[in-house]
Amino acid sequence: MAISLLCLILITVASLIFVGKKIKRSKWNLPPSPPQFPIIGNLHQVGELPHRSLQRLAERTGHVMLVRLGFVPVTVISSKEAAEEVLKTHDLDCCTRPKLVGSKKISHDFKDISFTPYGDEWKERRKFLGRELFCSKKVQSFGYIREEECNFLVKKLSESAVDQSPVDLSKTFFWLNASIVFRVGFGQSFQESELIDKDKVDELVFEGENAEAGFIFSDLFPVAGLGRLIDWLSGQHKRLNDAYLKLDALFQGVIDDHLNPQRSKDHEDIIDTMLNVMHQQGKDDSLMRTIDHIKGLLTDIFLAGIDTGALTMMWAMTELARNPKLMKKVQDEIRERLGNNKERITEEDIGKVPYLDLVIKETFRLHPPVPLLLPRETMAHIKVQGYDIPPKRRILVNAWAIGRDPKLWTNPEDFNPERFIDSPVDYKGQHFELLPFGSGRRICPGMAIGLVTFELGLLNLLYFFDWKLPDGMTHRDIDVEEAGTLTIVKKVPLKLVPVRVC
Repeated sequence: MAISLLCLILITVASLIFVGKKIKRSKWNLPPSPPQFPIIGNLHQVGELPHRSLQRLAERTGHVMLVRLGFVPVTVISSKEAAEEVLKTHDLDCCTRPKLVGSKKISHDFKDISFTPYGDEWKERRKFLGRELFCSKKVQSFGYIREEECNFLVKKLSESAVDQSPVDLSKTFFWLNASIVFRVGFGQSFQESELIDKDKVDELVFEGENAEAGFIFSDLFPVAGLGRLIDWLSGQHKRLNDAYLKLDALFQGVIDDHLNPQRSKDHEDIIDTMLNVMHQQGKDDSLMRTIDHIKGLLTDIFLAGIDTGALTMMWAMTELARNPKLMKKVQDEIRERLGNNKERITEEDIGKVPYLDLVIKETFRLHPPVPLLLPRETMAHIKVQGYDIPPKRRILVNAWAIGRDPKLWTNPEDFNPERFIDSPVDYKGQHFELLPFGSGRRICPGMAIGLVTFELGLLNLLYFFDWKLPDGMTHRDIDVEEAGTLTIVKKVPLKLVPVRVC
């Protein structure tokens, strides 16, 4: 009886959806859709790598495409022109975020800036973090920390170079970025912290991100508790709660440390600033009323601060290892321009090596850290490429597909940094064929601090070391198989042997 009743409810709801769909199609010029199954829509076609699955669907259906993920209609954007209309022309009308179950949980009920819906509270938090952490003056003031952590990394890699042992660069890059985030944002040494399992920091970051923006049945089937039931039965609810508890314990430990009057510090970090603001505000002030408001912002700093830089460095080194001639070319330029006797790389050296900038651009094109960007939601009716997109419609911009569009790029699957020589195309949100950080009001606020971090990290690795493959491997054996949903990691860790040369 219960199963029959559930099926009847599902069939009834599905019928209403399809009737509504036909009515709207007679009224509006909706984007084309690929064939769908009842109830699940196109969910079966998404797969483990949504950016690739949606690209394949768009190639058959259109670069502005309407798919249904369960009961939820989603407009997928896969062209430069359509992305410009969404992110620039109609930015104000579609710069909010959908209220997803995972992002609500991980962000302490939308007290972050990445997933908080657009409004006055979001504006206040964005302005606050821009002033206290992401402005150019603040970014420059923490340059010594980035330089010290990169110098420490060089020393550790030099120890591995002595016995010619392979290094897991995937973990190495997460440790480097975590070390910088812990010192700049948390006022702690990552290496000395007892609040986190250093060997599993990459796993914690991915658990948090997948919980925050992964596909959760409660979001896709928000009818009669069906989604929640499936989440319970599938273990998704438990995974979400486990990720929340791990992150919450970390942030509470860091905050408790800052509240300790005996704590020693070498600079006032963002947590000190947030605690000061919280203590100075009244209960009616909206910026930093509670500890949960602090934890919400720490979620952004921790997850995005570690992940973006680590992934960019990992994919850049992966592509260079697969292309030995390009590896040699960028290293020759770096060593020629900086000389062969530097004991330490500084941030002043970054602007002296233009070919490295080309490598980073090409890495962003092939491997944007967030291939579908963060989801948006329309606040008003808009038109994109002549198609109607109604209010409350979820939008995904497939930056990964745009970066591999053969109409925009010659031999798009090839890693070729020289395609950017004399090209005006940049990655800072003004050129819609290259969108690693997004664009418009919701562009990544930490772009500047992220750029300087992985530029400095790559510069150190390419200046001080040559890189060999482990015995028995050739560059053709390095795969680029991906894993992940929100952000994409190399499925098989990148392991190379460092050879100290400078």
